[in-house]
Amino acid sequence: MSDEWKEFWEVASFVVTALGLPFAILFFAWEQRKERANEEEDQYQQLSDAYNDFLKVVLAHPDLQLRTAEPLPDPSAEQRERMLVIFDMLMSLFERAYLVAYKPRMGDEERRRWNSWDDYMREWCRREDFRNALPLLLRGEDPAFQQYLRRIAEEEGGFLSPAP
Repeated sequence: MSDEWKEFWEVASFVVTALGLPFAILFFAWEQRKERANEEEDQYQQLSDAYNDFLKVVLAHPDLQLRTAEPLPDPSAEQRERMLVIFDMLMSLFERAYLVAYKPRMGDEERRRWNSWDDYMREWCRREDFRNALPLLLRGEDPAFQQYLRRIAEEEGGFLSPAP
């Protein structure tokens, strides 16, 4: 092989290394970020679907008046039991959303998604019967989630007793 060709391939190799490698790294990082964004969107969609399924359960029990602002006056023992089970389902969903979607520092898209869950939590924490059940419902839940939901309950409805 002539020295000219040898020199050409050395320069070509240098150009590929100097330009191609950084480009490949940037492309890889961009693809990873895009994949992460798609995974986060999928997780958000699954959580959203789960909340819609939860609302179907609520609709299946209209006698409990769970979509009204005021709690059911004088519920029967059977109604209290059903309400507690439904609140427990909701608590599990809220904790899962917190563990999957909440971050102390969020970008705009993450914040937009989380604000939906924060709104749901605040809406339910405005209900006196839900707030009254929180000490029982929060037992065994993630400590950071407990703290977050207790703060929301205090902001939305007044004082909530500390964790047992």
